[in-house]
Amino acid sequence: MFSYKALPFEEITPQQAEQRMKNSKSLVIDVREPYEYAQGHIEGSKLLSLGNLTANIHELCSKDQEIILVCRSGSRSGFAAQQLSAIGYKKVYNLSGGMLSWMRAGLPTTR
Repeated sequence: MFSYKALPFEEITPQQAEQRMKNSKSLVIDVREPYEYAQGHIEGSKLLSLGNLTANIHELCSKDQEIILVCRSGSRSGFAAQQLSAIGYKKVYNLSGGMLSWMRAGLPTTR
């Protein structure tokens, strides 16, 4: 019999992410590589590549900080969200569809 285990984090749409960024002090972490980030990113986001995430996250925030993770398509950031949830971060959100969905929604990016 198949057993479904709930994700330890929440998937959110670009519109929900934008609202959270406006209404709270969400930290947006972009887990892509520097060259991807340079091509366009969410204004105010912090670059912390997936390979360096867990080693350096403590420099950015406490475990109670609301964190929105983003990558190109939502896959790497989903993995990052799992990692952060596993080490005790409580308010973790993955931007569903990543930067691709953010741009499709017509939301602003910066270089």
